[in-house]
Amino acid sequence: MAKSPTTNSKTFCMSEYDILKRVILCQPQYMTIREVINETQEHFKNEGIHIERALEQHGELVKTLKDNDIEVILLPYHKKYPEQVFTRDIGFTLGQTIFVAKMATEVRAGEEDVLKQWLEDEEISYYNLVEERIEGGDVVIDQETIYVGLSNRTDQKAADQLQRLLNQFNVVPIPFKDKYLHLDCIFNVVSPDIALIYPNALTKKYIDYFASRYELIEVSEEEQFQLGTNMLSIGNKRLLSLPVNKKVNQQLRDHGFQVIEVDITEIIKSGGSFRCCTLPILRET
Repeated sequence: MAKSPTTNSKTFCMSEYDILKRVILCQPQYMTIREVINETQEHFKNEGIHIERALEQHGELVKTLKDNDIEVILLPYHKKYPEQVFTRDIGFTLGQTIFVAKMATEVRAGEEDVLKQWLEDEEISYYNLVEERIEGGDVVIDQETIYVGLSNRTDQKAADQLQRLLNQFNVVPIPFKDKYLHLDCIFNVVSPDIALIYPNALTKKYIDYFASRYELIEVSEEEQFQLGTNMLSIGNKRLLSLPVNKKVNQQLRDHGFQVIEVDITEIIKSGGSFRCCTLPILRET
């Protein structure tokens, strides 16, 4: 069982839905589709990304977080890392430990070093997962259960390694169709008893498994492409979501959630939305 945070704790997370207090982001200053690494980028590769618009939208995201009493840390951006805006993939926080991931693609390799430098400057300890390939978008945490998506970015060996490291937790590997980038593109836990799911990406076995643990809100094919599952919970049943995902937003409101709509449609052209753009390091229960 992970220790509860102390009042001066810099890091602590035990779920995707507790009250968010500190989060790491990175501005999309050099965001570009340099080499296509997911289905969404394939769709938008000719259109490209409007950097000025992406920066404006990211600024609105940062403002929304700050308006909700969340401390926002902005990592320095670098021209050689066009995907740096997606800070979730470079790590995850479990209990009081920040795990720094091993990036799977060459275009993203090295982003971990920027995070590690900040952690070292802040004198925050971390665990570097150097042995196996893993990305934070495939790690969904719900108390003692850690779901690990088996994707093109995260493999079974990484799930096995996590289980060895975290013997007090139950690490549950979740295979899904490899056309989807990360687990959080098709599944997300938004409260202790409600989860978002895109069932077409999963086998019946795993849909039934999730249904036994949560009330499932299904996301349509259209809204999955618009990353409808990739919301960010900031606690107390408050969620950040895209205005274009009207159906799932309404379903969540019908379940008592406050859905805060922020337009980051320029950023999602590269294959990630609110959850991908944020690395929570402190949540309060």
